[in-house]
Amino acid sequence: MAAASLGRLCRRFSAALNSFRCSVIPEAAASPGCRFSLSLLPRNTQNATSFTQCRSLHTTLSRKGLEEFFDDPKNWGEEKVKSGASWTCQQLRNKSNEDLHKLWYVLLKERNMLLTLEQEAKRQRLPMPSPERLEKVAESMDALDKVVQEREDALRLLQTGQEKARPGAWRRDIFGRIIWHKFKQWPIPWYLNKRYNRKRFFAMPYVDRFVRLRLEKQIRITVRKKNLEKKNVKFLQKKFPHSEVQKSSLVQDVNS
Repeated sequence: MAAASLGRLCRRFSAALNSFRCSVIPEAAASPGCRFSLSLLPRNTQNATSFTQCRSLHTTLSRKGLEEFFDDPKNWGEEKVKSGASWTCQQLRNKSNEDLHKLWYVLLKERNMLLTLEQEAKRQRLPMPSPERLEKVAESMDALDKVVQEREDALRLLQTGQEKARPGAWRRDIFGRIIWHKFKQWPIPWYLNKRYNRKRFFAMPYVDRFVRLRLEKQIRITVRKKNLEKKNVKFLQKKFPHSEVQKSSLVQDVNS
């Protein structure tokens, strides 16, 4: 009985092996150490390309590993490196969420590379080539973060009608500032909660003077920035009189 069952098992195994047709791979397509391969395609397949000729698709850069933390070797030893302008919110609003996700990691890799370059320049006591690149990357990442936050707020307003991610209310603290107070879950009602009642959501009368001084300081800073921008636009208009962009920006500043 054991010999009969063993013979049936061997016949089944040989039949299973015979079901796979072995085809010879041409010398040009086959690897040096491989002459035969199992063919899972039917016999009537015309001009079938061997699987060994198919190459995998790579979407990452050719450089890998720690080389990503260093600048292009062509820029080594250069005092100035050409770079484009930073991304603005208006430009990023026209892109999809998938493009913003990819751009964030591109900017993150560029930021890591520039920080490595800055640290190496400090170690060698040499000036960093084109240090403004780091500021441009930081501005681009801030703008991208702002655009993503705008989309999240718009989606939340559309779905729930809430202005903030966490429910709360605008209240005045003891310093007279308007803050967003986030609601919390308490095990007891608010009128019985001593910890909640100790919080002051009002300002004393003597704080009004400091509130006025803080508003004056903010207005003074805003006006100083606007005057500085106008001076820069006038200087550029005087230096480049044929620039249409500077003319339009100058007219807007004067009208504002």
